[in-house]
Amino acid sequence: MGDGFTSHVRAGAVCAGDICAGPDARARHWYENDLGWPTVPGRPLRLLTGVRFDVLDVPAEAGAQALRHLAPGSPVILRGDRMELLVAPGSAEELPGLLDWLEWGAVPLDLRVLGQGGALEAPPPPVGAAAVRLTSVRPDSPGWPDSLRARPGSAESARGRSVQGAVAGVWLRPPGPGGEVGHSLPAMPGVPAGPGAGREGSAPDLVRLVDTMAAQCHRVRLRRDRAGDPADRRNQPLAFS
Repeated sequence: MGDGFTSHVRAGAVCAGDICAGPDARARHWYENDLGWPTVPGRPLRLLTGVRFDVLDVPAEAGAQALRHLAPGSPVILRGDRMELLVAPGSAEELPGLLDWLEWGAVPLDLRVLGQGGALEAPPPPVGAAAVRLTSVRPDSPGWPDSLRARPGSAESARGRSVQGAVAGVWLRPPGPGGEVGHSLPAMPGVPAGPGAGREGSAPDLVRLVDTMAAQCHRVRLRRDRAGDPADRRNQPLAFS
């Protein structure tokens, strides 16, 4: 091994001397050390929610219409035909009252939320420019991932599934350095945020984001009802976990 510091690649692992760090270890290190996000022990790699962020989970075509309400550094995950938007911790508890106030509380919505005590399967860390970045786009836009052009539930839309059959996530908008991510997360008005986050130094508005996503979820549901889309049979009303 010479001086013991010869590095090489073996079966997807980066090795230095006799010590190898596989992809899972490198990913965990990135989330825990670079971003400062707590993880759950074991495999698959999962991120604790309700600590550094909560998650709003919506149909991808509905979430795409709400991206304009996000700050540029606000992280977003694509998972099959679903989109997961990271929001400020505590948002999960605010959501039922917020939907009632916005008069969406009585409407069945395919809108899910993860907050305190939950866990989110972590996408692989982005590799340079390989991460896809979306702004405010429509599913028929040139920048929309090809996997979403297929009908949800079809064989074509299952390309994002992992070997085990679970839907694998990818970063559409990857998180930046951990110290900056929290300032970009949508939050209730009046929640303090760092300089440059949102308008007038405030966090992006969770109220506008939720109102837009609720409206888009409702439109998706109505369209699927009219079309008799089988994917709609899997959709459940608002659920909390």
